[in-house]
Amino acid sequence: MSSSPSSTTPVVPIVRAQALGPQWPTMDPFLFCAHHDDAYPAGNGAFAPAVPLDDRQIGSDFSRKDGWSMYHGDTVPGFPGHPHRGFETVTLVRKGLIDHSDSLGAAARFGGGDVQWVTAGKGIVHSEMFPLLDATEPNPLELFQIWLNLPARNKMVEPHFTMLWDERIPRLVHNDAAGRATTVTVVAGALPGAPAPLAPPPESWASQAEADVAIWTLRMDPGAEWTLPAAQGKATRRMLYFFVGDSLRVGPQDVVQHAALELVAGQDWPLINTGPTPVECLVLQGQPIAEPVAQYGPFVMNTQAEIMQAMNDYRRTQFGGWPWPEQDPVHGSEARRFARYPGQVDEERPGEAPTAG
Repeated sequence: MSSSPSSTTPVVPIVRAQALGPQWPTMDPFLFCAHHDDAYPAGNGAFAPAVPLDDRQIGSDFSRKDGWSMYHGDTVPGFPGHPHRGFETVTLVRKGLIDHSDSLGAAARFGGGDVQWVTAGKGIVHSEMFPLLDATEPNPLELFQIWLNLPARNKMVEPHFTMLWDERIPRLVHNDAAGRATTVTVVAGALPGAPAPLAPPPESWASQAEADVAIWTLRMDPGAEWTLPAAQGKATRRMLYFFVGDSLRVGPQDVVQHAALELVAGQDWPLINTGPTPVECLVLQGQPIAEPVAQYGPFVMNTQAEIMQAMNDYRRTQFGGWPWPEQDPVHGSEARRFARYPGQVDEERPGEAPTAG
């Protein structure tokens, strides 16, 4: 007679591990997570790379040749005007500056720790361009773009644009017994011991108390120890992305390769940086929306009929039209940080944000 597995099998934190690629594996309520890390060269004075582009597939360059890509840009790297419906984009910039423009008339230049949160709702068109402002030195850019689903009841809400500025985003700095620091940046989701997070957009899944959505980044000194607290929701799922550093211990398990780690979310787990260099991680968690997902490119709905309707609506209305003279607007040559909300004057931030740590 064998014993019950529950009485003999110790609980371990890691449910599954997957290697990291350009697009990281996600789970409901998240749809997509991309890590862009581009070593752009000096600019040519017109925001474009000061090197030949002849051997790239301009318009769709994801080659990472020489450590960077043009993406869908033909002169300036980035993503010229394109539509979305039915979900949200959350863009965390770690290095460099991004120029945003959209069909609401909103605009922004943001970077170095800033976060942009866009609820596409019933439809928005936006561009995300990476202007190379420095004509004498390299222009590195690093960011995460995360797609967070909307429940069916909110897929056709009015679109919404907001900025979470680096200097306003709460952080928890924990020093262990040896004085080694772990810094947790709280983009969304309450974290015990940290200041209250900034409010997400009003129709976001993250704004629902029962959703238990969290978006955190961690930086751990060599040897640092910190306990990742249990999630609050009974059905919450959690992914820990280990993407910088040599080795990390999660509970009793050692991780020596960068990976997406699905964790048992309902339990505290001690984390230890067991390597000689800093460790950095991204945490995404949330209660699943648990609805059917139908996706076609930039549209995420619940049924194929709704996808067809989204395509027809976009062809007919262009989701309100495009108020910019170009598909790839760039907001000047100054390394300023600002946001222009629809119908408002620019909100200026003090200088360029420091590189996020």
